[in-house]
Amino acid sequence: MDEISLSYQEKAKGILRGEIKRRNMSYEDLARKLADLGVEETPKNLSNKITRGAFTAGFFVMCLEAIGVQMVRLGE
Repeated sequence: MDEISLSYQEKAKGILRGEIKRRNMSYEDLARKLADLGVEETPKNLSNKITRGAFTAGFFVMCLEAIGVQMVRLGE
């Protein structure tokens, strides 16, 4: 993976982690909310996936939707 792709991967990871933290949620909370959408993920698997930043755009949007994010700011 090239350097540019890695920087966007880090940005996506940071946005997702920030939104989870902003809502005082745990990975266990996220796992429950994803289960409500029909997606089974363990808290440990979520932690690993998000920490690595190795997830699809679909997973990213699904997580944001599950935790109630309606708007994402990409810059100031």
